[in-house]
This record gives sequence, C-alpha cells and structure tokens, in this order.
Amino acid sequence: MKFFRGVRHKLILDNKKTKYLKYALGEIVLVVIGILIALQINNWNESRKGDIALKEYLVKIKSNTLEDMLELDSLTTGRRQIAELCKQARTSILDKTEDENTVLFISSGWAFIDLYFNPSIGGYEALRNSNYYGKINNTALDSLLTRYHTIIGEIALNEKSYNEYAESQEAYLSTQFDRSLILAYAFVPPDSLNIRATPQNEYFTDFKEYTSFAAYRNVISLAAWQFDTMIHRYNELKNVGLSIIKEIDMIIEDQK
Repeated sequence: MKFFRGVRHKLILDNKKTKYLKYALGEIVLVVIGILIALQINNWNESRKGDIALKEYLVKIKSNTLEDMLELDSLTTGRRQIAELCKQARTSILDKTEDENTVLFISSGWAFIDLYFNPSIGGYEALRNSNYYGKINNTALDSLLTRYHTIIGEIALNEKSYNEYAESQEAYLSTQFDRSLILAYAFVPPDSLNIRATPQNEYFTDFKEYTSFAAYRNVISLAAWQFDTMIHRYNELKNVGLSIIKEIDMIIEDQK
C-alpha cells in the first residue's frame, strides 16, 4: 500500500490527472476482484461444510433404513408363519374338521400377539429440522423419503387397527371364559404341568371350547387375509428403502 501511495502522489505532482484516474480505477477494480475472490472462497468453504454435514445426515438415514429393513424381514417372517396357520385353521372351519385339529387352533392363537413395526426415523427427523434439508429439496431422494415415511404412516394405521381389534376380542373372551388352564399350558414348563392333578386331556378340552368362540375365530379369519396385506406393504417399504440407499450412495459418491 505504501508503494501505491507513492505512485499516486507522484502522479498528482506531475499533474497527470488522466493517468491518476486510470490508476485509481484499476486499484478499485483490483480491490473489488479481491473481495469477490474472498467471497467466492468463503462461499466454497461454507458449501463444503454443508456437504460434509449433509453427508453425516445421509449416512445416518442410510443406517436407519438398513435397520428398518432387518426389522421388516423379521416381521414378514413372523406374520407369514402366523397367516399360514390361520389359513389352515380357516380351512378346517370350512371343512368342519376342528375336532381333528386342536393343536392347529392352539397355534393359531399367535394371531392375538401384538406386532408393531418400529421404524428408525432419527436421522430423517434430524435432517428435516436442520438447515441442510434444502440441499436435497425437490430431488429424487426428497421424493423417496417422503414416500417412505408416508408408507410408514399407513403401515402404522393398519397395524393399529388390527391389533386393537385383536385386543378387544381377547378382552371379551377373558370375560366369557376361565383361561386358567389355557394360560398355564402356554406359560408353565411341561415338567411342572406333568406333576399337577389336571390331566393332559383337560387342557385340550378347554382349548377346544375356547377356540370355538366366535371372537377367537374372528381374529383368526382376519389374520388369514389381512397379514398378507401387511406383508405387501412391508415389501413395498423395503423397495423404497433400497432406492433411498441407492440415491444416498450416489450423492455421497458425487461429493468425493
């Protein structure tokens, strides 16, 4: 700056106003260019920091999605097995062969169990509440995440409806039937049951009566077809999840 002042002073002394104005203009241009470069570097640094932060959110979302898919696999296996038992029990009802299939009807009681999908949404919620969601706004990933969480909501409503119905029917059955032997047979170790005065056939007699109630059979019949619908939604969610993982991998790769 001392050099520039010296040049400027010399030009003034020499009364070379035109040259001075040109020099002053050039100095201003240099300053403006310097400011623009500094701003560009700052913007680049901020953008880079934003990309790094976004990557951390996306890695978390990917991890959550993988966790969801493992849980969906487990739920699918469980519901499919229960649905198969209930379908066989439904067929037995239609064929009027219930007396020959007591064990099958006992096993179909799994239809009363509460099964819920508990998605891992921490990563998605964190991104939504951050300043970085705009980086994926109106992108393919944005659409996929919206679809993914819409399906999650639909699954939750479906499961809630079924589980609440099963709970209401079980509550009704508990007011109509003494389930002491049934619960003992289900939860007490066989060795302990064998030394009791109640003979084995009495447990089965109670089960036959219990499973003949309309409330019990209504739950079995509902599970026989509704579980297939639930499994279909699980698979749909898994497919969207796979697409989300693919999009995240592409975004992360592009940032390298």
